[in-house]
Amino acid sequence: MKFEVYKDRRGEFRWRLKHSNGNILATSSEGYKAKDSALRCIENVQKSADAEVHHA
Repeated sequence: MKFEVYKDRRGEFRWRLKHSNGNILATSSEGYKAKDSALRCIENVQKSADAEVHHA
């Protein structure tokens, strides 16, 4: 898996997590004006990825 950072149509930075088969597993919920902000968000996701599963 890998995180990709890209610019959207509005010129904002977003990220997506892609599986090795090309499927997108997760995306940023918002765009960021600075690339560093998008990278910090990725770091936060990586740190909190060990989350519990809650069933509705």
